[in-house]
Amino acid sequence: MAVARVIEISSTSDKSFEDAIEQGITRASKTVRQLRSAWVKEQEVQIEGGKISRYKVNLLVTFVLEDDAAGSL
Repeated sequence: MAVARVIEISSTSDKSFEDAIEQGITRASKTVRQLRSAWVKEQEVQIEGGKISRYKVNLLVTFVLEDDAAGSL
């Protein structure tokens, strides 16, 4: 039986929403094992001088919990 957990992360990019998603997943994968999926919950842009200056995404990231090697939780 697999049990999964969902966490929310935010990521930004000066380039695009897609780049913000890529950066968020890449960073999360450095500290969270067994990533399985991500859902874009929200998208937002920051505007400076009438132009988009930054893209931001809030992601819900799913990962599978590992079994305790000792058999207890």
